[in-house]
Amino acid sequence: MSRVTEIRYVGYGVEQFETERKFYAEDWGLVEVDSDADTAWFKTHGHDEHHVVRLHRSPTNCVEVIALAADSRADVDALHEKVADAGCRIIHEPRVIDAPGGGYAFRFFSPDGLPFEVSAEVQALDKRAMERWEGMPVKISHIVLHSPDHKAMADFFCDVLGFRVSDWLGDFMVFLRCNQAHHRIALLPGPPCLNHVAYDMLTVDDMMRGANRLRKRGTDLRWGPGRHTAGNNTFSYFCTPAGFAVEYASELDDVDFDTHEAKVHEPGPHVMDQWGTGVGGPQTMPKAVPDPCLFQPAEV
Repeated sequence: MSRVTEIRYVGYGVEQFETERKFYAEDWGLVEVDSDADTAWFKTHGHDEHHVVRLHRSPTNCVEVIALAADSRADVDALHEKVADAGCRIIHEPRVIDAPGGGYAFRFFSPDGLPFEVSAEVQALDKRAMERWEGMPVKISHIVLHSPDHKAMADFFCDVLGFRVSDWLGDFMVFLRCNQAHHRIALLPGPPCLNHVAYDMLTVDDMMRGANRLRKRGTDLRWGPGRHTAGNNTFSYFCTPAGFAVEYASELDDVDFDTHEAKVHEPGPHVMDQWGTGVGGPQTMPKAVPDPCLFQPAEV
């Protein structure tokens, strides 16, 4: 069955383009691989994905695209048909992409109005083995979204895009996998918007070293360091200059895609943070508000 198999990148529209560009290159630890006057593309050091962040100069801070991977051109075509049959608005049909990284892709709006892309045949770039204590991201770990009907949205990801449920936190947060990682997408109730994007660090020491670098460069820790229960990953949350929440994470569980059985974690004092040592909490993160560009196709 054709399905999504990975996360590729998140594309942001940003008002202060150069400020956000400097943050990702100098503070967060990514590598700029291409640019023009109004757009910049960034990859990680430790993975061959062409880019994990795309920044585009915009009059509004918003999410312009959340890009997911499929294994082949045939899978892209099949998923396009499934998305269209589900009643989603198609932004563009499957086509060859004339942009850095290339590939073959289609774009659509989720039922909530957030823009997605599914692609295959994207150019891979060189990667290097990372060493402990570098404190820079290896790859995107997962993306968390809000939805006014998060249970229906979970059904959409599973029935249409091929994800599977890994765990629930109570009945208000669902964790979805598309490969061996415990989750690549998670969903929370709320207005349609991005909650945060998490990046895998090589070790928990790298998470801490990265947090130290950010603090020294003026980006304060919002929540953490701690360890979640669902997925068992460590976490530290921050905000970019544009106000988008980002996370350094490590040690996310691997599970068997086909056989893992979902369970429900009951909310409690040491469920959101098993260590119980993290500063802040969910209440210190940016408040969820509808993305200002819902159902509006991006220029790029």
